[in-house]
Amino acid sequence: MKTSINAIRFLGLDMVNKAQSGHPGIVLGAAPVVYKLFTKHMKATSNASKWFDRDRFVLSAGHGSALLYSTLHFAGYDIDMDDLKSFRQLGSITPGHPEYGETDGVEATTGPLGQGIGMSVGMAIAEAHLRARFNKDDLNVIDHYTYALCGDGDLQEGVALESMSLAGHLGLERLVVLFDSNDVQLDGPTEEVTSDDIRKKVESMNWDYHYVDDANDTEAVSQAIEKAKKTDKPSFIEIKSVIGFGSQKAGTSATHGAPIGEEETDSMRRAFDFNHGPFDPPKEAYQDFKDTFIKRGDKAYADWQKTMETYKKRYPEAYEELTDIIEGRGEVDFDKLLAPAEIGTVEATRASMGGVLGEVSSAIPAMIGGSADLSGSTKVKGNDGNFTKENRLGRNINYGVREHAMAAITNGLVLHGMKAFSGGFLIFSDYMKPSIRLAALMNIPSTFIFTHDSVAVGEDGPTHEPIEQLSVYRATPNTDTIRPANANEVRHALRYALEQTSTPTVIALTRQKTTLLKDVMYDDFKQGAYVASDKDDFEGILIASGSEVELALKTQEHLEQEKGVKVRVVSMPSMELFERQPEDVKESVLPSSCQKRLAIELGSPHTWYRYANDVCGLNRFGASGKGAEVVEHLGFTASAVAKRYLNL
Repeated sequence: MKTSINAIRFLGLDMVNKAQSGHPGIVLGAAPVVYKLFTKHMKATSNASKWFDRDRFVLSAGHGSALLYSTLHFAGYDIDMDDLKSFRQLGSITPGHPEYGETDGVEATTGPLGQGIGMSVGMAIAEAHLRARFNKDDLNVIDHYTYALCGDGDLQEGVALESMSLAGHLGLERLVVLFDSNDVQLDGPTEEVTSDDIRKKVESMNWDYHYVDDANDTEAVSQAIEKAKKTDKPSFIEIKSVIGFGSQKAGTSATHGAPIGEEETDSMRRAFDFNHGPFDPPKEAYQDFKDTFIKRGDKAYADWQKTMETYKKRYPEAYEELTDIIEGRGEVDFDKLLAPAEIGTVEATRASMGGVLGEVSSAIPAMIGGSADLSGSTKVKGNDGNFTKENRLGRNINYGVREHAMAAITNGLVLHGMKAFSGGFLIFSDYMKPSIRLAALMNIPSTFIFTHDSVAVGEDGPTHEPIEQLSVYRATPNTDTIRPANANEVRHALRYALEQTSTPTVIALTRQKTTLLKDVMYDDFKQGAYVASDKDDFEGILIASGSEVELALKTQEHLEQEKGVKVRVVSMPSMELFERQPEDVKESVLPSSCQKRLAIELGSPHTWYRYANDVCGLNRFGASGKGAEVVEHLGFTASAVAKRYLNL
């Protein structure tokens, strides 16, 4: 055991030293904790690293990636010595912070502190829901834990505390957070920035609290984990450690984020009686993990496979449903499921979404989600009642006013195989941006639905009226932002989001009613832009998204009737989708021969100039008043837009 722990420590130090970059402090301090978790408790195996019923381990303190990579290496995951030697180097599978999809065994992309805890809560919700739904009295096919390792910095982040608050309220008994409590952070001792009583804090959030006074006491660590696994609440284990344990500057922030150096590392090898050179760990460490973690995990995996075979025979329908979730299947005939709305339908796009969400959720059992204390306004709600301690089968998550947590939890649910969505006001997406960015970085299809998407919100005023938010998400790599114009575009937007496998989708919806004036087929919609209304011999083009498509159509009519001017109207629900189209498709919608173009959107104009000569947009904040009056006051009327076009 001692040899294996030191093997993890020194392999981590070797990585940091060779890269001349990294965080050795947590490697030295927390190695015994991670070692004991893997060799004694974790139910997983590197021989089937994507096994659905495995325990999940999330390194919320993502700066400690060297600790994670060295542990996964000994545990048999697909990380070889050359990968470790390439730590933090361009093109390696061992990046500076763990990245989901890049490295075998990494369950989530972490590094922005607190996010790992939030995603762990999502994973624990998924486990609890699936366990209640699929386990039978005689057969348990879902039976695993979610573990997260965090540091002091994680627990100072709002996203972590929001997530923990909800986890405690929901009684997520299969969630265990291991707190590497070393009283030090980057800028110095934690006492300089916080006076929190962490025990009282977590217990007040309905968590069980456990304490270990020395991280090197692996038996005490193991006993605490064992107790944590037997409670009916989420568990928090505070483990006192020494950052940079064994180094000259142990216990200080100097060991947090700077290499210790080869000379001192060699001195530490002698002090630790560890007679192995750089990147030359003892064979005993590999054998130790093979005899514990891998052997136990292989047996558990084999037992689960046998259980699934029995389950398949006894409960064939439930088996098919579960395997659809496990394998990411579940095809839906959307054309049959979602009948198009009739021309002339007058409905806010948020209301349209509320209707279709319920219908689609009935057809896709993996769908789960909810809103941040706003479902009455957003209409974004899951089926089957609220997910609670008493009703694990509910698929509506009542998040409370916790947008930070909601977005991170949504990602955790998706990482666990669910079709997860969230709901909120577009203006409050500012709270969710870090998680949306992580979804894009992880290449996972989280769905973020936002309403109240413009200054037409009205009476709530500029604090609640988004301006720059659409531009932010359009600028985020690997993120599709969709702003539907009407009831049918909403149907297509949701369908598109649910068909994705590696890209998150942001959907922006109206509070105010819109009129369905023109229909569109799904294949045209998912081009990102299409001709909503055409005129023979048109001289120019009006381009719009969302509620402004209706304004563009009215402006088209105004121009022809009042001025005899003919223009084409293009609905562009998604710039990102349009940019991915072949040139012939782009040319058919926005012909290069017609350069007289005006874009219209109740928000920041900047992203529109790639398509238009001029933009009816907003370079200012909104105003408080009746929505229609605010819109008119800001110049978004058919006559004002027509005048703007004629002045091109």
